[in-house]
Parts: sequence; structure tokens; C-alpha cells
Amino acid sequence: MSRPRWHILDDGAELVLARHLPVRMDVAASVVLADGSRHRVARQVRQDMWRALQTVRGFSPVVRVRREQGRLMVCAGGRVAAPFNKAVLEHRIADVLNKPEARARWINYARAGA
Repeated sequence: MSRPRWHILDDGAELVLARHLPVRMDVAASVVLADGSRHRVARQVRQDMWRALQTVRGFSPVVRVRREQGRLMVCAGGRVAAPFNKAVLEHRIADVLNKPEARARWINYARAGA
């Protein structure tokens, strides 16, 4: 079985990890993290977001990470190809982004690769 391909777009200022192109964010939530590897943070956030939302029909994750003033600005969400409740889905994404144990894991992993 082949692995799905993920698109990694990096223009130097912002890294975007997406399953489908063009990138579309129907739902999103944001968080600020300590500095580290943008790619490693994007990958970890995408994995945790997917685990939490894999039952949402038509959901395809997108993670944007940019570095500003020594911090990582993370916007996570994605496209949804089926009817959905935007407020509920954005709340679920925010819950993933604001879990203290997950944030600590992401930061440790990102610093190891920086």
C-alpha cells in the first residue's frame, strides 16, 4: 500500500503542510508556540489534529507555521468536503491546539530538530 503524499510549501516565511492543493482552510484555529523546527511542529500538529478529527467526513488537514519574533505562529484547520458545523469543528481544533501535554510534546520535538 502506498503512503499518501503530503504537500510541503515553504517560501521561507511560512511553511504549509497540506494533503490537497490548492490549500483551502474552511475551518481553522491558531496557537502561539515557542520557537523550534517549523516542519516538525507542522507534522506533529497535523497528526494530532487528524487523530481527533478523522471521523469528520471529508476533512483534510492543513497546518500553517510561520516564525515571528522568536515564536511559532501555528494556524491549523483544513478543508471539509461535506456539510459541517463550523463553530463545533473550530472548537474541536482549538481543543487539540490547547492541550498542555500535546503542546509540550510538540515543542520538545521541534527543539530537537532545530
